[in-house]
Amino acid sequence: MEDALVLAGLGAVALPGLILKMKRRLELSKGKHPSLTGHAKMSRRVAKLLPFYEYDEAGFFNSDDAPAEVVARRREGFFRLAALYRQRFAESAALTAEVQEGVSDLQFTSAYRVPFQYSRFLRQHLKGGAFLESSGGVTVTDLDGNVFHDLGGAYGVNVFGYDFYKTCMARGSERVAALGPVLGAYHPLLAYNVMRLKAISGLDEVSFHMSGTEAVMQAVRLARYHTGRSHLVRFCGAYHGWWGEVQPGVGNPTAANQTYTLKDMHPDALRVLRRRKDIACVLVNPLQALHPNGAAPGDSSLVDSSRRAGFDRAAYTAWLKALRQVCDERGIVLIFDEVFVGFRLAPGGAQEYFGVRADMVTYGKTLGGGLPVGVVCGRRALMKRFRDDRPADICFARGTFNSHPWVMGAMAEFLERLEAPEIQAVYHGLDDLWNARAGRLNARFEAEGLPVRVANLSSIWTVTYTRPSRYNWMLQYYMRAEGLALSWVGTGRFIFSLNYTEADFAEVADRFVMAARRMEADGWWWHDGTLTNKAIRRRILKEMLFRRFLKRGD
Repeated sequence: MEDALVLAGLGAVALPGLILKMKRRLELSKGKHPSLTGHAKMSRRVAKLLPFYEYDEAGFFNSDDAPAEVVARRREGFFRLAALYRQRFAESAALTAEVQEGVSDLQFTSAYRVPFQYSRFLRQHLKGGAFLESSGGVTVTDLDGNVFHDLGGAYGVNVFGYDFYKTCMARGSERVAALGPVLGAYHPLLAYNVMRLKAISGLDEVSFHMSGTEAVMQAVRLARYHTGRSHLVRFCGAYHGWWGEVQPGVGNPTAANQTYTLKDMHPDALRVLRRRKDIACVLVNPLQALHPNGAAPGDSSLVDSSRRAGFDRAAYTAWLKALRQVCDERGIVLIFDEVFVGFRLAPGGAQEYFGVRADMVTYGKTLGGGLPVGVVCGRRALMKRFRDDRPADICFARGTFNSHPWVMGAMAEFLERLEAPEIQAVYHGLDDLWNARAGRLNARFEAEGLPVRVANLSSIWTVTYTRPSRYNWMLQYYMRAEGLALSWVGTGRFIFSLNYTEADFAEVADRFVMAARRMEADGWWWHDGTLTNKAIRRRILKEMLFRRFLKRGD
């Protein structure tokens, strides 16, 4: 009897704690986006279950049950395009094929340019090249002498035009040539760079690294060190480099157990931040404003026409201000990851553009003046790597090539030129300029009945599709044939340099529209009025289940 009373008493004491724990768990679940992108563990499990299969030639041209006449047009258009590629890109394609077996990055990007079911057949016939020989103005030139208008933007490095960075690299190297590759000691130009970065970021101290990924790693590490808390928060779909804890889902071979992936721009996420006591920092990639809660768009996942994007500056500004307030209330470190957008939206980056101050900011890409770099700027209380009262309690971070003289030289050139009147003038009316360009292009697509639209965050664009189709990923190959160079993610992201004149952009627009016309004429966007994105996804699911069942039967 006494034992029963003791157990009942213990249960009564434990019950409130259990209820509170369950409540916190429910709040965390509500704070996650309902998609697989928002549920890292589930996405990794699902990825392991997906079977590989691919279409034969018949399936490649008719995975949507199009009429025979449409299939014939597709086949004719495809092999006509393949013949053009063989003739136009021969030398570039040959060198790519020669080195591909020895370059794992190239193997990956080649295989994942389109949905995997179509990849092998497409690679057998449409062989472009991964090599370029020169750049200038807004164009790049391949080994065969083909000149392309560049829409890849060197993954975001190219903000002001390639000639701008060539000058930074050349002049910067001259300024540090006497010191050469001496590491450990600093070149005097570092002092200027630190001064300018402090002024730009509005923060107290600076730490140099060799990549944006390293910079974000260090920012998170310092936040954990100074808060004594374990977890970081990232928002659904956001990219912060390839290291494990900011890539908790597909792509990471191990689980990220100290990461919360929450819904972007949603009060449920703020509720989690207010209630949990283990959150050290929140990472924000401002690029997500273009596609909140969506992963970086790439044509390898373009299985239908459900890709969506759109930028609302006022709404995202309000979200960042609410986030800033919660972080202040809870002592959470707010980190802006501006590795990609830094210096593209405004001279002071996203902090200036949205009018919200972060506790730490990471920069990269363009800041190196064309050379590799990562930078952390932060409040003094967060940047210190040791404790005065506990000499063995340190937060260690170094890198052999941090503050390399050549990088410091190119960076100094970049930061000096950033202050020049002609560069400052580039930012005047920047949003209006690029919004107008996107609007005019969309009007042309609509007027011609082409199922293509663009959405933009200033000079960063993505392509969306208005008609359900399984073949949208073909557009990147028609665009290349029209002299437009895209990155390996295809129509998922265009990155324009800010030196595009109206004449340059008009040329891009004409070529883009022509590519869409030819793709339409070749039947890839056939639609019978009944096909839906949901039906496409349901069919793909059936194909996968059939393949998995067939594999078990074998």
